[in-house]
Amino acid sequence: MRPVKICDATQVDRQVGERMRRRRILLGLTQDQVADALGISYQQIQKYETGANRISAGRLAQIAEVLEVLPGWFFGIPETADAPGSSSRAVIELVRNFSRIEDDRVRAHLMALIRSLSGSGDVYEVSGETAGTAALLPDGAMNGQV
Repeated sequence: MRPVKICDATQVDRQVGERMRRRRILLGLTQDQVADALGISYQQIQKYETGANRISAGRLAQIAEVLEVLPGWFFGIPETADAPGSSSRAVIELVRNFSRIEDDRVRAHLMALIRSLSGSGDVYEVSGETAGTAALLPDGAMNGQV
């Protein structure tokens, strides 16, 4: 029994390469810049973009990071903010910067502020005392006077 051919792999390679090229150009990046970020030659980028060489799953994940998209984007899978597991550059940057804050009190205050701004209404504790949003903001901030 012959396996069912779902799609032409070569066509998929070309589609992924074309989307890679369009995204690179949209971001204003050269083939050299993308190649440098990935630690490969610009010729390899050319081969990926034309579909001449297939891209491994690991390399596709690296390319997606450089081009600021999710790997599924190369296959036409839309990125949506409410999709499970979706991420955005802003979220990644927020988490990265938050993790660099060493002062636990500052981290607790930021978390409380984020909860307040998101409307979660959660009560939180900062250094053993229950605090409200007003305790975190400068005088008059709750009334838009800052």
